[in-house]
Amino acid sequence: HTLYVGCESGDDEVLRLVAKGETFQSSLTALNKIHEAGLRSSIMILHGLGGEQLSAQHAENSARLVNAAGPALLSTLVVSFPLGDARFRETFPEFTPLSEPDGLLAEMEAFMAKLDVKRTVFRSDHNSNLLALAGSLPKDKEKLLAQIREVRGSGDGLRP
Repeated sequence: HTLYVGCESGDDEVLRLVAKGETFQSSLTALNKIHEAGLRSSIMILHGLGGEQLSAQHAENSARLVNAAGPALLSTLVVSFPLGDARFRETFPEFTPLSEPDGLLAEMEAFMAKLDVKRTVFRSDHNSNLLALAGSLPKDKEKLLAQIREVRGSGDGLRP
């Protein structure tokens, strides 16, 4: 059995600004309890959630959370606002979305580069992602980083 956990970020400042109601530590505690109960965990991280302002720390601390938790599954999506961002901006008024594709790909690369897990299936194949990636970590980490870097350099392979 697997429990899916929408952590969205491992960065306390981002989590506070988006009014998530969680922290790095509360998320890690919950994930550890899942594992202690003999269940597998699946973590979801939202690229772009920290905007331009907090992208680097969002990527770094989200990877730190994933590394500490060691989930069986990891997926990334891209933050979007299909119904508008008015409610989001109530708590994060200075939010500036990451540029597409450059900012999002840079955050994806920074996040992937910091991952250090023992046995995790990774997917970024949700329709919100500009680049579909899939692999097993740590085995495919360098291949995934190479894919991101190739697309960053050429722009080829991005979803419309």
